[in-house]
Amino acid sequence: MSCIVKIGCCGFPVARKRYFATFKLVEVQQTFYKLPQESTLRKWREEAPTDFEFTIKAWQAITHPPSSPTWRKAGIKLEPGKEDRYGLLKPTPENFEAWEKTVEVAKILGAKIIVVQTPPSFKYSEENLQNAIEFFSKARKEDIIIAWEPRGDWHDHPDAIREIVEKTSVVHVVDLLRREPVTVNKGIIYTRLHGLGGREVNYRYKYTDDDLAKLAKKIISLVEEHNVRQVYVLFNNIYMFEDAKRFREILLEAVKGANVGITVM
Repeated sequence: MSCIVKIGCCGFPVARKRYFATFKLVEVQQTFYKLPQESTLRKWREEAPTDFEFTIKAWQAITHPPSSPTWRKAGIKLEPGKEDRYGLLKPTPENFEAWEKTVEVAKILGAKIIVVQTPPSFKYSEENLQNAIEFFSKARKEDIIIAWEPRGDWHDHPDAIREIVEKTSVVHVVDLLRREPVTVNKGIIYTRLHGLGGREVNYRYKYTDDDLAKLAKKIISLVEEHNVRQVYVLFNNIYMFEDAKRFREILLEAVKGANVGITVM
């Protein structure tokens, strides 16, 4: 068995030309706030090397309620009276339409993975559990893989997360320096690294070499224990460009002693 580990950043922390020359993977963040124009997407795809991979973050219309400050930041206008039909994975025609638009963006970029990050306000409840199962089950996929990152109190309900990912075959996204996925679906591990500290997100955190060595060890262990074909490692902190580069060097050294074949990109 062999596995490919791809390392990159959540967004472009440096000029795209420099980024494309350094990494083979990026998770596009602009798609969360407001879907970019087709011409912009095609320009990014043309600028990138042919072997470069894009993943994208799903449009917030699907995950975040219109009361979210990120909606106001994006300047999105809704038809009056339809505000309660958006966000929180509600299986509504409006959310499925927003998903369709997100899928079209993914296709232009050649992205195979769409990251669906639900906010802390999408709390664990029976209603939200059933909505998530229905939405993920009915959302058009074709060649698209859904990677779900639950936030908030879902971490206290791993059995509920397991029920959703097993029934819908989505990939459970975690920060591997905080927790492991409840199960490995489709042979994929997808980790987003938001910094360490007391809170769930600490963008100002700079990872130490010990942190990165621990991450390398955990990835190798998961690859050896499970049928993992691909690992996506996305840094999402202020120092992500340098941290990602350091991690790649640390992982390249660490995989020399692995019991399985691991290619680092």
